[in-house]
Amino acid sequence: MANNQLLAETLQWNELFGEHECAESEDEKDMLKKYLECTKNPRHTSFVPILRFSLHHLPDAHRDPDLFELIKVIADLTVRINVSMVSSHRPEFFPITKAPYPYYNMGGDSTLRSGTGEIYVVKYVDGCGQDKSGSSYDELNRKYEKTYKFCPCTNCKDSKDAKNVWWEIFVYTAAHVVFDESEAEHTRIRLFFDERNCPKVILDNFSVGFTNVQRDICVLKYETCDVSLGDNLYKKVVLCNDLWSKVDTIYEKKPTSRFNFIVSHPHGLNKQVSFGQWTENCKHSVYNEKWDFTKLTYTTSTCPGSSGASVYCLGLSTGHVHNGALSSGLNYSSIDLYKK
Repeated sequence: MANNQLLAETLQWNELFGEHECAESEDEKDMLKKYLECTKNPRHTSFVPILRFSLHHLPDAHRDPDLFELIKVIADLTVRINVSMVSSHRPEFFPITKAPYPYYNMGGDSTLRSGTGEIYVVKYVDGCGQDKSGSSYDELNRKYEKTYKFCPCTNCKDSKDAKNVWWEIFVYTAAHVVFDESEAEHTRIRLFFDERNCPKVILDNFSVGFTNVQRDICVLKYETCDVSLGDNLYKKVVLCNDLWSKVDTIYEKKPTSRFNFIVSHPHGLNKQVSFGQWTENCKHSVYNEKWDFTKLTYTTSTCPGSSGASVYCLGLSTGHVHNGALSSGLNYSSIDLYKK
């Protein structure tokens, strides 16, 4: 019976893989060309450029000022990810499936690919960290504490004036966007890319903080003692947490609402927001008595370049990122934690 159940679950998960949504291009001009020639979402009428986004773009039943502000601050934390190398360690298939893994057998290829990620920040003082809620522990009870008391960034590493206050900037994305350390070394992240001609704010020199190929998630890490950057992003993460708690609590009481949204960088260009409905929250496995691992499907529009974008479903406490598009027309997420 157990083997039959496992087989059924494996078949179900094999059906929840489709085309990844990294965008491939030669340069920024090529990105624009592919945006204009897009066949998945011609003219991109279901996307709203973030600088044009207003309260009236939200559906009537969700035209809430707090939700509007939440989406705007999530957009502030959304980044474009460019990777210019393919690792030789990519597998042929996604684990426990026959679903082809993106860019297998292309090790060393330098074709530029783009995805999306979202920033999370922990602030450290004398080696003791605080998260978005001011806690020294995350929701899974892991402590933010270092054995060292000074900033480990490249500027402070061998300096007599190393700072005792610094920020760890994490970027959540998909593992098929940034697979391992060798790809992280060839990764450049653009922040605040809200319109095509805005000033460029670029971070590189990332390391891999965490990756899980089966779940298709990757967390990049960057350390800085730059007060203007670190404090600005940390305040946005705190505001995002406060607004999410307020909005999500309201929609937990509305189980019929399946509204969800995604902020991403379609085709590697400036960020846009799209709205839709989540259709399934498929259970993958049990994590503990409070959390399950699940995978989402949804109608919300995405394009090449949307891989790795956070998927927000009101009323569902999830942390999924976008993975790809199914032949059915639905889109699907990573495997991630869902609070029961």
